[in-house]
Amino acid sequence: MSTGFTKEAVEKLSAMLQEPAWMLEFRLKAWELYANTPMPTTQDDAWRRTNLRRLKLDEIGPSLNGEGDASSVPAYMAQQLTEDKAGGLLVQVDGKTTNYEISDELKAQGVIFCDMSTAVREHGDLVKAHFMNEAVPVTDGKFAALHGAFWRGGVFLYVPKNVQASAPLHSALWSTAGKTFTHTLVVIERGAEAIFIDEYGSAGGDGQALHNGVIELLVRDAGNLTYAALQDFGSNMWQISHERGRVGRDAKLDWVTSVMGTRTTKAFQTVELDDRGGWARMSGIFFGSQRQHFDLDTQQNHNAADTTSDLLYKGALRDKSRSVWQGMIKALPDSQRIDGFQANRNLMLDKDARADSIPGLEIQADDVRCTHASTIGKLDDEEIFYLMSRGIPKHTAVQMVVQGFFDPIMQRIPFEGVRDRIFGRILEKVG
Repeated sequence: MSTGFTKEAVEKLSAMLQEPAWMLEFRLKAWELYANTPMPTTQDDAWRRTNLRRLKLDEIGPSLNGEGDASSVPAYMAQQLTEDKAGGLLVQVDGKTTNYEISDELKAQGVIFCDMSTAVREHGDLVKAHFMNEAVPVTDGKFAALHGAFWRGGVFLYVPKNVQASAPLHSALWSTAGKTFTHTLVVIERGAEAIFIDEYGSAGGDGQALHNGVIELLVRDAGNLTYAALQDFGSNMWQISHERGRVGRDAKLDWVTSVMGTRTTKAFQTVELDDRGGWARMSGIFFGSQRQHFDLDTQQNHNAADTTSDLLYKGALRDKSRSVWQGMIKALPDSQRIDGFQANRNLMLDKDARADSIPGLEIQADDVRCTHASTIGKLDDEEIFYLMSRGIPKHTAVQMVVQGFFDPIMQRIPFEGVRDRIFGRILEKVG
């Protein structure tokens, strides 16, 4: 049975988007790779704990013509989440832009903030130099190749050399058609700075849906990027994403990930510390309920000496949900004097919930400080009893304990609006 992911579909999509010849050529090469790459199975190490057998690609197909109905986007998706008013706002439905704003101040600074299709047409040289070239290549797996062939929508953010973006940027990507292939590409040039909030969501439905996304974060020497991705897809969504940040000399990447939605999530999240003085912090929050399955595969690659990485992922699980966290810190032979830390903490709210926590180190240097930790625990009955003895109802007591569990990672998020949004969803899922 045909999946609809055909060469003809690639050509149709590229023509509809009025793309230059180089992007069509890129898509066709990616499609060729996709077509010749077998579907991953549980025999593959990276997919050992996530089974795609129930994913019906042939019933989903590519996203060729999103409806782009702005009325379907919930109001909260475009709400202010930072203390400073957003200087740029981009709202998309099924890969089609429905609302776009950018301040005169950002324009005057030379900041480029637009949807990916516009970027391909109007800033082709910039996009061509970076798109799936430095961070996430199409050779990263079958779904990376699928994305390269059928991507539609997403965000391009470019901050020129030595420019501190005058205000935060905010995007909201909403899915109604049940198939999204959004691409986020951020380029922070030497000495530049930016703050970017990237939201993803959908209402859900009866049939299967697919989000096959890519996130590329390129932070040049002495650059500084704070990036927060908030995912809250509907319960019918399968999310398979490839996400990678590259950090240059004396550069900083502060990366926040929140995973609340989907039926199944498989996310490859990697940070590459490419030169001395590079610093990266990865903060992940997830909450599973019903039969949700989250598989978060993180890599902290120290490709140079005197680099620092700090990862903390915390999750809570209820009902029959399951989480998998696989983490790896790697240090090359010449990557001396690095400091790498990773920790995964899990809170089980029901006896049928399950968490697999698998930290790892691959160290080829002899002068390093690398540590890892993982814990899986249940609600503390004594804490609940203590709060109830003070007249607090049990339901409220459980909420308070869960909030306390997440509080250390919330303190790593520099935006009150983002913290409030995540806490609100956590309390909803506690029930």
